[in-house]
Amino acid sequence: MRLRVVEHHLSPAGWPADLPLSIALVADPHCGGPHTTLARLGRAVALTNALRPDLMVLLGDYLADHRFVTSRPSFREVAEVLAGLQAPLGVHAILGNHDWWEDAATQRGAEGLPAAAADFAAAGLPVMHNEARRLVHGGRPIWLGGLGSQWAYRERRGAYRGADDLAATLGAFTDEAPAILLAHEPDIFPAVPGRVAVTLSGHTHGGQVRIGGYSPIVPSRFGNRYAYGAIEEAGRHLVVSAGIGNSMLPVRLGMPPEVTMVRLGGTPPKDQPMARAPADLAA
Repeated sequence: MRLRVVEHHLSPAGWPADLPLSIALVADPHCGGPHTTLARLGRAVALTNALRPDLMVLLGDYLADHRFVTSRPSFREVAEVLAGLQAPLGVHAILGNHDWWEDAATQRGAEGLPAAAADFAAAGLPVMHNEARRLVHGGRPIWLGGLGSQWAYRERRGAYRGADDLAATLGAFTDEAPAILLAHEPDIFPAVPGRVAVTLSGHTHGGQVRIGGYSPIVPSRFGNRYAYGAIEEAGRHLVVSAGIGNSMLPVRLGMPPEVTMVRLGGTPPKDQPMARAPADLAA
């Protein structure tokens, strides 16, 4: 299935209209053959670079996990491909639940982050975990917060326990500059205050199967409420990317893989296509 670009232009109350910012979201690569190989991830990197966003964010779940995987790279190999991304404000990564689940030591209760974090740091992509980075765009400060996974630990009877700390992440915004939050799972959104201009998430894959705007299975306690796309509630904004790879089953229907572009502020261009699929990026 072709990899497409989906764009969302937002004008949040918490974002200055005279400070346009473009953000490329690369979510859920779930890298592994035969469907999402390192070569295909490399083409996604080339596509994302060609978009020339101001900022790039990696939203977690970097390795494939379904039973039909024929080969899997290491976290380090995936990180080295993603390190080819380039943007003026940098490339910033968080971890997803699968990145935690892959690490047997943390699942047994070991302290610290999963081994994936060290692999990403070694490739020049230190991950964010319940922290914030202060960036300067157009001569003005902005905040980027990175939340820990809300499904970090698998527990008995299908329950999950998080490694997320929203209070600590928001507390790292030490002034009133506009803020963006990266959260792998979108379920945190009801607790995110209006102080955050937009929350950027992956995790759901848009349900992988979506017919008539509805997905029968969504890994969220909110079902379809936060399954996909640009969502506004009470003036607060969330964007959920469909991501690139697959989880559980290598099947997508009505929900093509995507690189997501979010544009904040500025004037929305007229007749802008919301989705496009470059012909040279077919799976």
